[in-house]
Amino acid sequence: MKRLKLFIPLIIFMVMAGFLYKGLFMQKEILPSALIDKPFPEFSLPTVKDPTRTVTRDDLLGDVSLVNVWATWCPACRVEHPYLVELARDEGIPIYGVDYKDERDQALRWLKELHDPYVFSIEDADGRLGIDLGVYGAPETYLVDRKGIIRYKHVGVVDKTFWETTLKPLVEQLRREEG
Repeated sequence: MKRLKLFIPLIIFMVMAGFLYKGLFMQKEILPSALIDKPFPEFSLPTVKDPTRTVTRDDLLGDVSLVNVWATWCPACRVEHPYLVELARDEGIPIYGVDYKDERDQALRWLKELHDPYVFSIEDADGRLGIDLGVYGAPETYLVDRKGIIRYKHVGVVDKTFWETTLKPLVEQLRREEG
């Protein structure tokens, strides 16, 4: 009986380590979004590169696109960014950025040094657009149809595997349907 008591802390540790491993490394469940099949929220905000240029929801219309919420303070965004550059260059999908709760100078430096995959990046300095989108944190990516309706939300890094298995088929399906 005494030997069994010695293993109780080890068993508790193993259970906690298992939950930690699952939370960090296992495929995340899809987080529900109240905005799926609803219009992208209305906004009127400046772009990161040109604060005198104001963009609105209407500037996202016309093609199936991705809207990527990012920030320079986000380590996962740095991991994701090179693939977004590749995606914009090679796949012909317009990507719009939402620079979330960030400093313009840092964002400009980021886009210059790491390259800019975005048609434009919206400066969401106070996070109001993020609140309207229901952003949990960065990165988050929204698939938006030609009419500005949100069709899918992904929380986390977009990489080659996720693009090939999930986003690309959805993009192709929307383009066929809206043909």
